[in-house]
Amino acid sequence: MQTWHIQDAKARFSEFLNSCVNNGPQLVTKRGVEAAVLVPIETWNRMQKMAKPSLKELLLSSEARGELTLPKRGGAKRRPVKKLK
Repeated sequence: MQTWHIQDAKARFSEFLNSCVNNGPQLVTKRGVEAAVLVPIETWNRMQKMAKPSLKELLLSSEARGELTLPKRGGAKRRPVKKLK
C-alpha cells in the first residue's frame, strides 16, 4: 500500500485516484499520522457485503435479536385525581 501525505494527495488527486484504481488501496497521512485509506470501489463493495447486516435486513430477519425484559405492570404509583371545578 502506497502512502501519500495529505498535501500530495490533494495536489495530485488524479494521480492519487489512478494509483488507487490500478494498484489497490492508498494510505493518506496527516502530519505523519495515518488518517485515511482510499480503496477501489470493488474492494469497498466486497467489504460492505461482508459487513454486519443492514438495519433493514436485521429488522426483517426471523432470528431473535436478544432478550427483552419488560417491567411488571401495575406497580407504578399514581397521583390522586383532582376534580375540576
